[in-house]
Amino acid sequence: MLLYHSVSTDPPDWLAPYTVTPTVFAEQLDRLADAGRTVVPLRRLVAAQRGGPQLPDNVAVLTFDDGYEDFFWTVAPLLTERGLPATLYLTTGAVHPPGERGSGSLLPPAPMLNWRQVATLDAYGFDIGGHSQTHPQLDTLGRARLCAEIAECKRILEDALDHPVTSYAYPHGYNSAAVRRKVRQAGWTSACAVANCFSSQADDPLRIARLTVRADTGPELFEQWVAGRGAPTAPRPERLRTKGWRIYRRLCAAVGRPVGGPPRPAD
Repeated sequence: MLLYHSVSTDPPDWLAPYTVTPTVFAEQLDRLADAGRTVVPLRRLVAAQRGGPQLPDNVAVLTFDDGYEDFFWTVAPLLTERGLPATLYLTTGAVHPPGERGSGSLLPPAPMLNWRQVATLDAYGFDIGGHSQTHPQLDTLGRARLCAEIAECKRILEDALDHPVTSYAYPHGYNSAAVRRKVRQAGWTSACAVANCFSSQADDPLRIARLTVRADTGPELFEQWVAGRGAPTAPRPERLRTKGWRIYRRLCAAVGRPVGGPPRPAD
């Protein structure tokens, strides 16, 4: 399971560490093919995790978080010409009507998709999933706002696309047992975290592990991933360090000084 954000030659400074260039992205797709990796839709992995048909060996799944405009202009054509599926997780507050700009998310300014582009991508067969309404750290939120970020995101997407959406991705990868329970209650049937592990058919479908592809993910590391090396395999128990980091972030959020997310926009 590979997690991408932006594919661009000129990202905003805050997004640059999570951006790969179109040339590098195309090379990575070719490396997957050369290694005999079959890119399958996320739903096939989820079905296997839920006891359905087993996956063949050497598969990969491509996911993209947030909803940057370059998915429409750069990523989609590269995937389409290779016949590859992908799941696009949208922060719905950042998606905007054509000709306008979205301002309903905590993400700093960046070129984001508009609703017409989202509908086109959906029509072309790309899987659209939810990535919250405003991109907060879900595991630091109170019950009311948590429900809104999870359930309202689903309602907005289904109203816009006129069909069910079933897959969610936690902003920043942050989740907890309480967050996963709310995701399940809202009707999402799968959810992606980060963990920087290989996923597997034994992975938790509400905490699917992904490997984050960053600007500094060199070809050697990517080759290791393609070969099934260089990272542990999920599922893995939550570490004490992760629990402590969650407590610290909750305390910081409670006093109005959140940490652990993207840089805050300047006043």
